[in-house]
Amino acid sequence: MVTIERRGGDRTMSDDGSGARALPPDSGGAPPGYAAHTPLPYEGVWRFTAQAVDASVPQARRAVRELLARQGVPASDDLVHGLLVIVSELVTNAVKHAALLSPMLAVEVAVGAEWVRVSVEDDHPYRPTALEATSGQTGGRGLLLVREITAEAGGVCDVEHTASGGKVIWAALPLKPADPR
Repeated sequence: MVTIERRGGDRTMSDDGSGARALPPDSGGAPPGYAAHTPLPYEGVWRFTAQAVDASVPQARRAVRELLARQGVPASDDLVHGLLVIVSELVTNAVKHAALLSPMLAVEVAVGAEWVRVSVEDDHPYRPTALEATSGQTGGRGLLLVREITAEAGGVCDVEHTASGGKVIWAALPLKPADPR
């Protein structure tokens, strides 16, 4: 079962999509150094928690798809598909590799005016790397796929340690098409 919670309104997407961050109380909702803007109807941060079990993969994917549709996020079908593949891969990795030390995982969706960021957090301290897959290898391609989808969309992704000693793996994709320069 996926539990959905809307996070407080004191967070916004950074300009490069690298994450939602807390804002100073006097900023009027804008990042430091930027003029305040009226949040768009689809902007916000939502967090889903679930058990680190196989059934959570399709549940998380469905929850993200329904959230994007319900909020009216202006994302193309290709972008939504890419985000759902990223969510599937990241949740699958948490279930396969972190469940022993992290029986729960969290999926966060942060939507800004021009970016959507999905992240999966668990309490396992291991920080994975995207492996180069060989032709005979049947596994170990998930993070490589996440990086490829993110790069193709003009986005950014990373892995960070959490204050509790776990990790969060995230990918931020632009809502507008990447500049073809």
